[in-house]
Amino acid sequence: MAGHGFRPVYHPAGHDHALRHAVQDLRTGRWVSMARLLDETAGWDGWTRRTQVLATVAAGTDVVQTWRAEQPDSVSATVMHARVAVERAVRAHRAGHPRTRTLWQEAWTACHHATERAPADPVPWVCLLALATLDERRHMEEHRLRPPAPMLPPGPWGLLAEAEKRDPHNREAHHRMLQFFLGSPSGSLSEAVNYAQWATGSAPMGSALHALPLHVRVERYRRERGQEHALDLHWVAEDAVRDARRALDAWFLFCDTTEASLLDLNHLAHALFGALRFTDAARVFEALGPYWTVLPWAYRTPRPDDRALAEEVFVRARARCLDP
Repeated sequence: MAGHGFRPVYHPAGHDHALRHAVQDLRTGRWVSMARLLDETAGWDGWTRRTQVLATVAAGTDVVQTWRAEQPDSVSATVMHARVAVERAVRAHRAGHPRTRTLWQEAWTACHHATERAPADPVPWVCLLALATLDERRHMEEHRLRPPAPMLPPGPWGLLAEAEKRDPHNREAHHRMLQFFLGSPSGSLSEAVNYAQWATGSAPMGSALHALPLHVRVERYRRERGQEHALDLHWVAEDAVRDARRALDAWFLFCDTTEASLLDLNHLAHALFGALRFTDAARVFEALGPYWTVLPWAYRTPRPDDRALAEEVFVRARARCLDP
């Protein structure tokens, strides 16, 4: 697939064909496939990933509302209601919508209802972590708790602890925490770096958290775009190469890539390509198959909002690695 004419595919379900089918039905206003898929999902990793993807599609519809009306006792529908409510609140906040506060309060209530209906489920707590990013000024006390280790900033550590209690090293929970620190008006990249190091320090082999530092590095790269002459050197620096190698050795070589986050895989391919480790990057591109994500490739273009330019960068990098 490295030849001329290759066009990458973006789909939130990626290699998860069962999820793809549920997403397709969801887009046509049907909820039964979603309900069946969630009933058949085993393990919190798959549950967290699938509910997140389904919520991004369902947020613009009333499908989950219909599902809850027809199956009011469904715990899965309750969790999905919280997911959708949070997705809507986050989108409203990002767009500066005047209804953000109302949607935020509705989502907060939905999340706490879900914690009661599904006490063993980490997702309602992950949802509360996502809502914490809306509290940019840290008005809520639960969003400025003392950290568990030195060099870490105050934050929603109690919410993370609840998610960790139910699913240790939950990928999305830690990414939500990272977004919380990166989104702080007073936050710094050093805080994000320290957090990523802390999170990966106890992560087992095969954990997706070993890719977390790559996301921090891409954010640093984005913020340094004013120093264009230094950008190529960014990825061949000793610490950048070390982060890429660690993610490869401690996560990629042990994980089931068909269930891995497409975003993590793209970050790893991007980091290895930037580090000039083309053979290693080729293995990641092969695992991606036809799939890609716009980020982080868009940050290598002069117009990060131009999807077509990002696709060109991805295709060129892929061809360089697969057809050396």
